[in-house]
Amino acid sequence: MSKITKVKGFPDLFPPQSNLYVFMENTARKIFSYYGCEEIRTPILEKTELFARSIGNETDIVQKEMYTFLDKKNRSLTLRPEATAGVVRAFIENVQAKSDEVFKFFTIGPMFRYERPQKGRLRQFHQINVEYFGPQSPQADGELILMLWHYLHALQLNNLSLQINSLGCPQCRPIFEQKLIAFLQTVDEAALCPDCQRRKTTNPLRVLDCKEQSCKQILIKAPTIIDNLCSTCRSHFQAVLDILDNTKIPYQLNHKLVRGLDYYQRTTFEVIATSNNIGAQSAIAGGGRYDGLVKNLGGPDVPGLGFACGMERIALLLEVQNNLQKDFFIAVLSEKCLLPAMSLANKLRHQGLSGEVSFEVKSLKSQLRYANKHNIKICLFFGEDELHSGKIPVKDLETGTQHEVFFEDIITTLKRFLKTEIG
Repeated sequence: MSKITKVKGFPDLFPPQSNLYVFMENTARKIFSYYGCEEIRTPILEKTELFARSIGNETDIVQKEMYTFLDKKNRSLTLRPEATAGVVRAFIENVQAKSDEVFKFFTIGPMFRYERPQKGRLRQFHQINVEYFGPQSPQADGELILMLWHYLHALQLNNLSLQINSLGCPQCRPIFEQKLIAFLQTVDEAALCPDCQRRKTTNPLRVLDCKEQSCKQILIKAPTIIDNLCSTCRSHFQAVLDILDNTKIPYQLNHKLVRGLDYYQRTTFEVIATSNNIGAQSAIAGGGRYDGLVKNLGGPDVPGLGFACGMERIALLLEVQNNLQKDFFIAVLSEKCLLPAMSLANKLRHQGLSGEVSFEVKSLKSQLRYANKHNIKICLFFGEDELHSGKIPVKDLETGTQHEVFFEDIITTLKRFLKTEIG
């Protein structure tokens, strides 16, 4: 019988690679809690209309990339291609928002887009998302970016570039769009890529974000939205930049940055990896403000803003490592010691130490090989001699030092030793 293989673009994650995801998730929970964010969990399956209304019918995601199907009752459902729309839907459905309240949520989980799998971009991928609901102030935009920068540096990532822009509001953006359309009408259509030929009439702002070099050259002379902001949007944007300047967060103004989702307005930003570790997909995080989205999806007129981090892309920047070092391994040297060794391991675990115990008697060499392979800090050797003497050899597998410890002192000795090592 032939074996069943995984679906293309849907990866399996095993240690040590999966440990990177645990590291990213645990760091996110820690850092985001400093800012008052709480974790929520939303379904991976939503009604297709949710994404069409929020992301935009003319976006590449809705046009080309969604996993959409009819269920048994002929309802159109879609595996979520991004998190914000589902979080907004859940917020409207579950939270009775008041005008003076601020809500801060974060989510972690898989997303799905049907695209050509490549380095840093898969059909099932994972994101860490933060969403704020309620605040209109540019202070919230600034805090959101500070949180993202804090998180990425807590992962010890370097060589990052923060790029930022303003997309205006429903009052000033249509005026800019008309200027952009007028500019595009002066351009030889054949000089544009096929996507931009379509976008220039269906979604002209997306032309600015084209990655094709030929289109980039044409757009050098295009009008910029930053020069067409209304006074309210201009002062909002300047306030965000003042926060970044005051906290010494380096940034670059990018007047072509529009992101790929229609719901963004005013502040929008991306963090770019300036190293070559992640191939063509250099953006590892991005977000912005989406005032009006909650109302557009049937909720109250509550402002919103947020960001998303691409975990696959961040993982490419992190060293592949076993972050989850275990405290101990008990090597069993005699059949008579299997039961007391299991009992000792159980006591150590209940004292907050992590580790393993051999399930069967094997050669000492093979058990040490296992302990080294699985990132064990300390190895305890448990045989009949140890059972009779009441002492057990304890070996530091990093330094190779070894000494004997009385059974009754093992817990306190290991805790003291590990505390010293960990700091």
